[in-house]
Amino acid sequence: MPFIILGVIVVFGGLILLSGFYTVEQQTKAVIERFGKFNRIAHPGLNFKVPMIDRVAGRVTHRVRELEVKVESKTKDDVFVDLLIAVQFFVRETDESVIAAYYKLSNPERQIASYVFDTVRALVPEMPVDNVFAEKEKIALAVKERLDHVMENFGYTMLQTLVNDIQPDHAVKVAMNQVNATARMREAAKNEAEAKKIRVIAEAEAEARAKELQGVGIARQRLAIARGLKESVDACAEAGISPEEATKMVLLTQHYDTVSAVGTRSKATIMMIPYTPDGMSHVGDQIMQALLTSDEAQKPAPPSSRGGKPAASESTTHA
Repeated sequence: MPFIILGVIVVFGGLILLSGFYTVEQQTKAVIERFGKFNRIAHPGLNFKVPMIDRVAGRVTHRVRELEVKVESKTKDDVFVDLLIAVQFFVRETDESVIAAYYKLSNPERQIASYVFDTVRALVPEMPVDNVFAEKEKIALAVKERLDHVMENFGYTMLQTLVNDIQPDHAVKVAMNQVNATARMREAAKNEAEAKKIRVIAEAEAEARAKELQGVGIARQRLAIARGLKESVDACAEAGISPEEATKMVLLTQHYDTVSAVGTRSKATIMMIPYTPDGMSHVGDQIMQALLTSDEAQKPAPPSSRGGKPAASESTTHA
């Protein structure tokens, strides 16, 4: 019987002794209390506490945590916006920081959120709504500086503060989109007008160049015509026609060729009226007289019995 009692005591004592062993995870520290009073900080690994005297009051992690806080605030131009602030923080690895984080704050997330609300609502009302979007880094930096100053006393370090989202009122968002769309349409119209201007200038330059080349072509054409006329006059001169009469004859031939070409190519109705070619007043009669004279000169000489006068009359009748 005594051996049984002794065995029970040994087993019970061993169980109590084994209950004093415990482990602490990596990046975590345990707070050990003795009779409800802080005793020490246990580090990661296998640890031992006095059974039934010491207890693990709590554990504090050093891993980075993130807290998202949605803040509604009014801007300087009386527009309500919702800002989503993300705060990344962790507890420093010193024992003093662990003690402060565990004993000084019962709800650190709520404490951080309160300071975020206070800082944002003090800063955003001083900004127009456009500046809230443009200066979100300024808002994030102000929140971080405020939290760094306050939470340092509780063993926390603010790693980063981010403004993840800014949502104005729906009507304000629609108006802002309309303003942006109008500005883009104005820019597009400006670009289109500039492109049209470039096209008009290019077309004008092309037309000027075409007219210049057309003028060169006309000049060359006229030069070729003049050379052709000169050759025609020279040929007539070789045939015994005086240069003056040959020139008149060639001009009249060119004129009637032109009139004939117009009548052939044009589909319009042409009405012929008596006229004298432009710039040739009384020249038509002179050219006709020159043709008659040339024809008379090329005919064989008439018999002497008929005389010159009837010959002239015959020539006139023949013409």
